[in-house]
Amino acid sequence: MNRLLILFALLISCKGQQKTEFIADYKMPGPQTIVYKTKKDYYNLVPVLLSDDKTEIISYPHPIDIKVGDTYATPTKLNEGYLLDNRGIGKSVAFLNMTYEQYSKLDRVPTLEELQNMIVDKNPLEVMCNCGNKKAFSDIKKELNVIIDSKKLLKICKQIK
Repeated sequence: MNRLLILFALLISCKGQQKTEFIADYKMPGPQTIVYKTKKDYYNLVPVLLSDDKTEIISYPHPIDIKVGDTYATPTKLNEGYLLDNRGIGKSVAFLNMTYEQYSKLDRVPTLEELQNMIVDKNPLEVMCNCGNKKAFSDIKKELNVIIDSKKLLKICKQIK
């Protein structure tokens, strides 16, 4: 009987591995974790950054910059239509009418006027969040999907748009 009590006491005193909730780290230097959802499917279209008033293109890639090795720098697909940015976009993003593959085959960077004429949507974002430094994640896609599935994205991450 004493052995049973001791075993029972040991069992209730032992704690299982507790899952700690993710806390976004915005102070750690390094690349930020930008998660967003667009109004339409722009997954494979090249992003450019516009001025805050959305009248000028302030940043755009060179055709050779949209590949990392042999892979295009398209966003990572997450649950519920969310995307993880891999290009460095922000709340003033717009998308061109060219896919990553088409753009990568250009022999020169389009002029600003040409780029302006290629924009398909100057207000494509439904929502955008900053979930802190990417280095805070051990398995970024898996951990973000858990946050999204638990409906905590807008609680844990800073909403940008």
